[in-house]
Amino acid sequence: MRDAYHEELDSIGESLVEMARLVGSAIGRATTAMLDADLKLAESVIAADQKVDDLQHDLEARAIALLARQQPVATDLRIVVTSLRMSADLERSGDLAQHVAKLARLRFPETAVPRDLHATILEMGQLAQRLMAKAAEVIITKDVDLALQLEQDDDEMDLLHRTLFQHLMDDRWKHGIETAVDVTLLGRYYERFADHAVSVAKRVVYLVTGEHADELQAADAPVEGA
Repeated sequence: MRDAYHEELDSIGESLVEMARLVGSAIGRATTAMLDADLKLAESVIAADQKVDDLQHDLEARAIALLARQQPVATDLRIVVTSLRMSADLERSGDLAQHVAKLARLRFPETAVPRDLHATILEMGQLAQRLMAKAAEVIITKDVDLALQLEQDDDEMDLLHRTLFQHLMDDRWKHGIETAVDVTLLGRYYERFADHAVSVAKRVVYLVTGEHADELQAADAPVEGA
């Protein structure tokens, strides 16, 4: 019975990895759909989000069943509860990729992104995909150092997000209010996607150490005057 129990715990972890890979692929494909005004690709991203939702619902059902049957304690309890929270982060990431695809569909056959911002949006999409790929690796390896690196990597997304706003606030902006709103939304979607990838990594830190990532980083920070 205990072997079956631990196999189920491992299966929950595998579902998390699959969700992370699916939403990472989704944000990359949604970005391509947006920049290329590819309606067929946008529709496929929108439809594929159902699989992420189904995986989350299945994971939740299995986790709740484990809690009811096994009444886990200590590390096992932390694994189940943390997995539930990670699945929520990943499901929301899938929703954000779907939002990008829906905006691409809404503006078809045009694109919501002005030509002079294509490079920035492309970079944000690629970075979002890399961050989620690293989050998936963290789930697999339980590498605390790699998990803590994600927050530093996310600084690059924050910088790109600020770059978008600089364009929007520039007096030379000539693309109109509707496009400004579209670009603002896109920037927010990518920034939030990256935040969820970081959140997943932080939850792995808690799963492994029993401590929150912020507490570990504070403990490792150099003391002034030392």
